Amino acid sequence: MKCRKCGERASIELRRHNAAFCAPDFLDFFRRQVREAIRKHRMFEADEAVLVAVSGGKDSLALWDVLIDEGSRTTGLYLDLGIFDYSVESKAKCERFAAARGVPLIVSTVAEEVGAPVPVIKEVTRRPPCSGCGLSKRYLMNRVALEHGFPVVATGHNLDDEAATLFGSVMHWQTDALPRQSPALAATHPKLVRRVKPLYRLSERETAAFAFLRKIDYIVEECPFAKGATSIAHKEILNRMEEASPGAKHNFLFGFLDKARPAFERAEAVTLNECARCGQVTTGTLCAFCKLADQVKRLGGGLRPSSDGRRAP
Repeated sequence: MKCRKCGERASIELRRHNAAFCAPDFLDFFRRQVREAIRKHRMFEADEAVLVAVSGGKDSLALWDVLIDEGSRTTGLYLDLGIFDYSVESKAKCERFAAARGVPLIVSTVAEEVGAPVPVIKEVTRRPPCSGCGLSKRYLMNRVALEHGFPVVATGHNLDDEAATLFGSVMHWQTDALPRQSPALAATHPKLVRRVKPLYRLSERETAAFAFLRKIDYIVEECPFAKGATSIAHKEILNRMEEASPGAKHNFLFGFLDKARPAFERAEAVTLNECARCGQVTTGTLCAFCKLADQVKRLGGGLRPSSDGRRAP
């Protein structure tokens, strides 16, 4: 195979683009895809400060790497979920990356904010672990951004993530979620910051290749609570479709964004209020995060998880 751009020997084949690239030209391709995402959706201006949510994984650290090299004013945000050794290692990866690149990193701990780490939240609420985790992350990303004066939060969601989320929403016809399926969500309330996903044009495989070529040290292990998650099953289905028909995930997601999402967006009419307790945005009187904190406190959130995931005093 030859590199589409320079004609030299290619090292990475991208079947969905019917192209192959040498390492330097692939890195250039990757960065151009990020720039195009930011430009097309007007995610943020060159002089705006961006809060980059980082987990220690390849996607978020690759995004941070690109934005730093593009000259964006970035600060990382790591949310410590308290998931045993996984959180210890992922936090260390983020701290080392920030130190090596000379960029600031904010650390917010879920246990301090909710009253318990994610493993205990899972135990005392009997919810799937991704439920309390996702709720906490969305709330804290927005609140930290507001507190530190960031107008926008960037996350490392890639094409595979977005296609799997859309697949799940369509499978169950969650029409309330479809208007929010977007690479860029506007601030629809003074206490909501913009949320953007500059990697949505790039697949998980492409992000892994970028991280490898850039020698980014990221956590390889999956979250221990990810096993059995429906999003993983949806990704596996889409991967089989992609193998049979390269570009299937791209066509599915981009077709929705271009042709279907506007109809669901017009149908959405939600009244936003401020939580009576914390002041953050909610559709009711008390936000879901404060309700979760109350539930954790009431059901024993002061307990800590033992090494095997069971609760211990």
